[in-house]
Amino acid sequence: MIEILGYGFFQNAIIAGLLAAVACGVVGSFVVVRRMVATSGGIAHAAFGGVGLGYFIGIDPLLGAGLFTIGCAVLMWYLHDRELQETDTITGAIWAAGMAVGIIFVALSPGYAPDLFSYLFGNILLVPDSDLILMTVLVALILALVSVLFARLSAVAFDAEYAAVRGLPVSALTLILFLMVALSVVLLISVVGIILVIALLTLPAAGARLYTRRLSTMMAAAVCIGILAVGAGIALSYYFDLPSGATIVLAGTAIYAALLGGRHLPAR
Repeated sequence: MIEILGYGFFQNAIIAGLLAAVACGVVGSFVVVRRMVATSGGIAHAAFGGVGLGYFIGIDPLLGAGLFTIGCAVLMWYLHDRELQETDTITGAIWAAGMAVGIIFVALSPGYAPDLFSYLFGNILLVPDSDLILMTVLVALILALVSVLFARLSAVAFDAEYAAVRGLPVSALTLILFLMVALSVVLLISVVGIILVIALLTLPAAGARLYTRRLSTMMAAAVCIGILAVGAGIALSYYFDLPSGATIVLAGTAIYAALLGGRHLPAR
């Protein structure tokens, strides 16, 4: 496998995997602690509307997904925070509407959308340089937000009511959490695709949480688990010629299962 490290596409895959691991480790920890897994799934699937919109108006589908997903995240936050709608209802509506909009835009687009499949299920071995630049910018933005607002975001993630009592702007901080989820979704589309993105966003953080309650430690451990899952998934995809998105998710699931089983081993 050493010789393949010299190929540009494989180097791009490694860089994309590292960027995705950082995003899913940092943002995924907030998602797991705040119990936003279903909400993240809704935002992820709504991203397909942006992919279709990108094809329809002739821009990079990943850029279209980014703008559309951010819009959906803001809409979900508004309906939940200001209109007091149930999270489950909002998630179901945005999830279905986003997929439907994407299908309609793709159908209305002239010609054939050749790499549409890669946006649904991902292909980390085909990440272009332009996507790496966008992913790097998004990771830098996420890390900047978390670095500046870590204490406040942590307080809202663990106990929003207590954070409100302390006088923190819970509504604004919740919006930032929604936006970080949207940015992470765009990051992970190239790695595992829209359909599987929720797995990589939650499995590493859920595995890390089994062994620590400290959020900063949980994030660091989740990043390491994400790197391991992506690396193992790429290796399995290369050796057995299998879809990379599926092998990455299965590797992440196996690691989570091993960590879960490890809690029941007798202590020496």
